[in-house]
Parts: sequence; C-alpha cells; structure tokens
Amino acid sequence: MFLWRFTRSLSLMMMAKVKETTGIVGLEVVPNAKEVLIGLYDKALKEIQRVPEDERYRKAIESFTRHCLKVCEEEDDWEAIEKRLGCAQVEELIEEPCQKSPRRRR
Repeated sequence: MFLWRFTRSLSLMMMAKVKETTGIVGLEVVPNAKEVLIGLYDKALKEIQRVPEDERYRKAIESFTRHCLKVCEEEDDWEAIEKRLGCAQVEELIEEPCQKSPRRRR
C-alpha cells in the first residue's frame, strides 16, 4: 500500500509540466518562479510602505501587487499563474513586473 502511494505521488510529480524554454532570446527558464515571485511581491509591499499612505501611486501599486501575490499563492504551477495574471511569462514578471519586454522571440 505504501509503495503504491509513493509511486503514484512520484508519477504525478513527474507528470507536472516542465517549462523547457521561454521562447525569448536571453531569458532563461526559472524553475522556482512561483517562489521567486512571492518573494519579490513581498519585498515590493514592504518597500512601498515608505510612500505616504494617501498617495495614489502607493494605493495602485499595493492593490496590483497584492493581487499578483494572491494569484501566486493560490496557483500551483507557472502556467496557471501566467494565465491568471495575463500580462507576461513568469520569467518576464521576475525581471519587469507586467511590462512587455522588447526581446525577440525565437
């Protein structure tokens, strides 16, 4: 019974989609992109605290960043994160949050 469960969970992990390329010249795949994004969004939320609370800029950045953080925490894989955020690949988001990069696609 234990061996069957172990084998099943191992096969499910192996079936998870692995991103082989971003299709963008010079942009490598980040295997732990979800964790990296969560760290970056947490850091951004801490840093924005320096801006006065009543500034529209702060409110907009906080709202957007909280949304992105929530998506990353709720989803299990890179594909779902990209689909829900709808602005770029996770690797692009790590470099430049929701800004289309001028890199050439392969």
